[in-house]
Amino acid sequence: MYQVVLDTNILVSAMRLRIGGSNRLLGLLGDDRWRPNLSVAVALEYEAALKRDCGSFGLTEGDIDDVLDALFAQAGVHRQYFLWRPAASDPDDDTVMEAAIASNSDFIITFNKRDFPECNRFGIQCLSPKEFLILLKELP
Repeated sequence: MYQVVLDTNILVSAMRLRIGGSNRLLGLLGDDRWRPNLSVAVALEYEAALKRDCGSFGLTEGDIDDVLDALFAQAGVHRQYFLWRPAASDPDDDTVMEAAIASNSDFIITFNKRDFPECNRFGIQCLSPKEFLILLKELP
């Protein structure tokens, strides 16, 4: 089973577009081939970003709560015992990187691979949703 951390941009994209790799990936929640992981800091970042823009998605804050509840029910929640900052180019991305390190994740799924220049140092690969779906054999 692949262990992954989803960058916030994946969730925003999935809410904004009902088609595409991000939405398809969220549709695979509960699949035994992969498991999302997060930390409290990442969960709070997800909530803040999605609720800030929920009106533009045509969703309510309650809808966002439902999506997050479904994600959190499938996710492994990990404590961060060490801060590895700065490990990413953006402080918000540091929380994603630290969650990936704490969960011993195989992948960070993101649209912005260049934001995680240190991920290989920790044995973590950055993949786009499309690349991860290909790995799962969900796309040719």
